[in-house]
Amino acid sequence: MNAASSGQRNLLIGCGLVLLGALGFSAKAIFIKLAYAAGGQIDAISLMTLRMLFSLPFFLAVVLWHNRKSPAEALTKKQWAVIAVLGLMGYYIASYLDFIGLLYISAGLERIILFLYPTFVVLFTALMHKKGISLREMVALALSYAGMIMVFIEQLSIESSGIWLGSSLVLAGAVVFACFTMGSGVMGRRIGSARFTAYTMTIASIATIVHFSVGHGLALTGFPAEVYKQALLMAVFSTVLPSFFMNAGIRRVGAGSASIISMIGPIATLVLAFLFLGEPITIMQLSGTVFVLAGVFVISRAKS
Repeated sequence: MNAASSGQRNLLIGCGLVLLGALGFSAKAIFIKLAYAAGGQIDAISLMTLRMLFSLPFFLAVVLWHNRKSPAEALTKKQWAVIAVLGLMGYYIASYLDFIGLLYISAGLERIILFLYPTFVVLFTALMHKKGISLREMVALALSYAGMIMVFIEQLSIESSGIWLGSSLVLAGAVVFACFTMGSGVMGRRIGSARFTAYTMTIASIATIVHFSVGHGLALTGFPAEVYKQALLMAVFSTVLPSFFMNAGIRRVGAGSASIISMIGPIATLVLAFLFLGEPITIMQLSGTVFVLAGVFVISRAKS
């Protein structure tokens, strides 16, 4: 196989891995909604704890395997503190806000709001570096927020009264995740993306378990079997596998291309929500989604 063929094959594999990762992350809201619908009055922190407990062994195994294969350079206390803060932000606080938000809003709306996080990265970066926002970025922001408003306004007529609360919680989660994204780049390059993901997920898992134990004790029993099934599926197919698929894909195609491929996410969530949750797909919803995707695409092209 010549170098050109090998490079093309590597690119196709990378695109496929990113696509699988994006589809896996897109299904998370579906699993959460199905678990809530299964009964048993499970709350957000209990479902989150089940997800983390099912996910944690995989991440611990990855840490052990990577450290055995190529021992990592010892980290300083400051670096461990940064990893701890990022883990709490990205996979504990942001996730918890998202899980609670999904008690009140549809999976489709949740995904649209979450997908705005790259626009927050642009805004926060401009504020931190005290620089202006380019015309291209302003157009991207306008498209994204216009699309989100279109979807939100339509949902006001069909959602429950909790749409304001649920949307605000998910939006807050997107803001927190944007901060996590901004801080994770340097540390990810420092220790490797797989190790970084495993470390931060492990820290978030511990925080989630502690949170649950404070309010509920140590028993995670008494829920319908369907709840455990959905939590396990979410852990494997919307947490562990997509995390490593995405990391492996980014190494092959680059972060810019990966972010563009990942734009399939909101569309995938709409389709999955229609198929498994019976959520309607409307012209207004599709139009708003296209606006959001167009805005994120412009930002992704500007950063790549």
